[in-house]
Amino acid sequence: MAAAGAFLGAPAAQAHKPKPTVVLVHGAFADASGWNGVAARLVRDGYPVIAPANPLRSVSGDAAYLASVLATLSGPVVLVAHSYGGIVITNAAAANPNVKALVYVAAFVPDQGETLLGLQTKYPGSRLNEAALDFRPYGEGLVDGYIKKEVFRDVFAGDVPRATAELMWAGQRPADARTLGEPSGAPAWRTIPSWYLVARDDQVLPAAAQRFMAQRAGSQVREVAASHVAMISQPDVTAEIVKRAAR
Repeated sequence: MAAAGAFLGAPAAQAHKPKPTVVLVHGAFADASGWNGVAARLVRDGYPVIAPANPLRSVSGDAAYLASVLATLSGPVVLVAHSYGGIVITNAAAANPNVKALVYVAAFVPDQGETLLGLQTKYPGSRLNEAALDFRPYGEGLVDGYIKKEVFRDVFAGDVPRATAELMWAGQRPADARTLGEPSGAPAWRTIPSWYLVARDDQVLPAAAQRFMAQRAGSQVREVAASHVAMISQPDVTAEIVKRAAR
């Protein structure tokens, strides 16, 4: 009877438990607006949400920047990442005891020493290659990569309206090409529970690679028929996974 009473009382206790802050981290060729649909659903359900800008300059530098943002937050945090953002949260959360869960949405989940390029090409199927990119120098020896207009929708966002994809292309934020080969540090997923949303129709990061990384990290996994930008085309599913991680 005591056990049953404790169980019945749990929902009431949880109802008064403060919700964690959800931090939404975008990847390359995107910006924080890609999280708008997910953020709106979380805010409606009472979650504090922030979606900081990811600098996209280097893995170590971007992780340090995100870590500095997390240091300004009090209470529990759920970190959510898309694509390149996955390597950033994997490094930024490693020493932060406030981070209670990691959520990866078609995202990179590297182990120590692994690179984005190594994981992207581990399995066949990615259409994001040199031929799909425009490289533009922005300093001495520094180069940014952009997805070309003619392939942007097919490669990056095949299940969003064409007009939306055109705006996404116009406003895409490039990543420094050096990020592709920069080794990742000690992974936070070894000590922090994780969830993973696999995008089955992803043309950037093959679904096979996503499944491999999610299984290795011991993530709770859900799959959805979506392009690489699953958080845009499937905001309900994405928000539900975040809320599960936040419980």
